[in-house]
Amino acid sequence: MKKKCLECNTEIIGRIDKKYCSDYCRNAYNNKVNKDSKNLIRNINNRLRKNYRILDSFKLKDGKTNTTRTRLLDKGFDFDFITNLYTTKKGTTYFFVYDLGYLPLDNDYYMIVKRE
Repeated sequence: MKKKCLECNTEIIGRIDKKYCSDYCRNAYNNKVNKDSKNLIRNINNRLRKNYRILDSFKLKDGKTNTTRTRLLDKGFDFDFITNLYTTKKGTTYFFVYDLGYLPLDNDYYMIVKRE
């Protein structure tokens, strides 16, 4: 029994468990199957990457620095996209984008920190 490529429907030559005739067809097929979920993931990752670059653009002294909410927003920071939270024993909550985080302070100030 001859097998057909799942993408282009041409006859497959080679291993018995082969599903595609080439890497191109395998990639094209999987791109079609995963298109909807990939766009969502891609958009979220792009926002996380942008937030990380913004936090990384601040010079840190002793692993931390202060800035304002306005300065972060002017650079395009989106406070809705973080990777994790860290709560200290005192109950202070830090918002992290990978290893860079921020702590809301009084009067719309933020302390930016780097996790060691």
